[in-house]
Amino acid sequence: MGDSKSVEVSGSVMDGVAEKGGVLESPAKKAPTEYIVYPIRWLVLFIFVFYSASNAMQWIQYSIIQDAVVNWLLDKTGLRVTTIIGSFGTCVGAWLKVFSVSPDMFWLGFAGQTVVAVSQVFILNVPPRLAAVWFGADQVSSACSIGVFGNQLGVALGFLLPPMLVHAQGTMDEIAADFRLMFYLVAGFTSVLFVFILLFFKAAPASPPSAAADLGSSLDSNFLQSIKKLLTNRNYILLLISYGLNVGVFYAISTLLNQVVLTYYPGANEDAGRIGLVIVVAGMAGSVLCGLVLDRTHRFKETTLAVYAASVVGMLIFTFTLDCGVIGVVYLSSIILGFFMTGYLPVGFEFASEVTYPEPEGTTSGILNAVVQVFGIVLTLAYERMLESVGDRWSNLGLCALLALGTAITAAIRSDLRRQAAQNKG
Repeated sequence: MGDSKSVEVSGSVMDGVAEKGGVLESPAKKAPTEYIVYPIRWLVLFIFVFYSASNAMQWIQYSIIQDAVVNWLLDKTGLRVTTIIGSFGTCVGAWLKVFSVSPDMFWLGFAGQTVVAVSQVFILNVPPRLAAVWFGADQVSSACSIGVFGNQLGVALGFLLPPMLVHAQGTMDEIAADFRLMFYLVAGFTSVLFVFILLFFKAAPASPPSAAADLGSSLDSNFLQSIKKLLTNRNYILLLISYGLNVGVFYAISTLLNQVVLTYYPGANEDAGRIGLVIVVAGMAGSVLCGLVLDRTHRFKETTLAVYAASVVGMLIFTFTLDCGVIGVVYLSSIILGFFMTGYLPVGFEFASEVTYPEPEGTTSGILNAVVQVFGIVLTLAYERMLESVGDRWSNLGLCALLALGTAITAAIRSDLRRQAAQNKG
């Protein structure tokens, strides 16, 4: 049995939200509706977390066109079909790599990595959708942050486990055996997760967990119409730009972190890898804490703005402590940077879901992810050029300026919390 409560649903569910080009009609009065939050929601969420981690720890690249296809698939077929496809691809890619250890089978390893990469587009857009479908209004942001946590967990494991399992010293046969062991462990893990998803991962609960979820499930989804509405939503466009700047800067720093650290600490290759791990782990903590704050306060704009401004401060601290000569200080500044910059990820997702409701969360987050790739590529290339021409200090200050611009853009977003309005009127 799940937790339940009865509420009276009457009058306008939400004012001023367009549906199919018009305004949502006021539903007729009906009997009290029982919204049920099922205990199995946690099993569904944590199966997704480990599935996401199993993909991300194999590392990824993905394309914008694939994001659009998966958004459409998520809206049309639901969470279960999309997740099964992604999990199956992750599993197949992992097993292909098992048989690619021989030097003359590199092409098979490349193919396996490509399958895993393509499969990730079935993962990145799921957290806000899963949270909205399964969790009540007082847990939806926390659930989204835990869902995002899965990807970050996988990246952290990707930093941590390969150096422990594959040793650079030894004969070719010994190194090949290390690779084989690592690939078998990953393939076994992804296989178990695929079975769990087939058995336990459901598309939706039998009864909606909240009034907002109830209304969202009752609306007909039109992918192209949703795209049009989103691209004419002023708040969403501003959020796209600010989100792209923040995450794009994070991608640039993460990609070139090794080069930046080794500039001041020659030979500290292991430290550079550990600093990357520290940034990711701190971000995992930041993600979960920010999700809890959103669920407790429901102050989406204020939280988004505060986290964004703190990212600027974290980037400034990182910039001016790099050359201090004490690498332990760089670890501390990286913790601050990662906590707020990565902690911003679920906050941005949830704020986007609020200002675009009742448009499908998969489409909303999918466009966010697609825009992030553009910003990430452009800013990484620009950051690399700047490092070569003007050095790290001015390059990092340039990134600080971009984050400050993103903070100003975030401040310009109106706090139009449509999902909260629907929930409150429900």
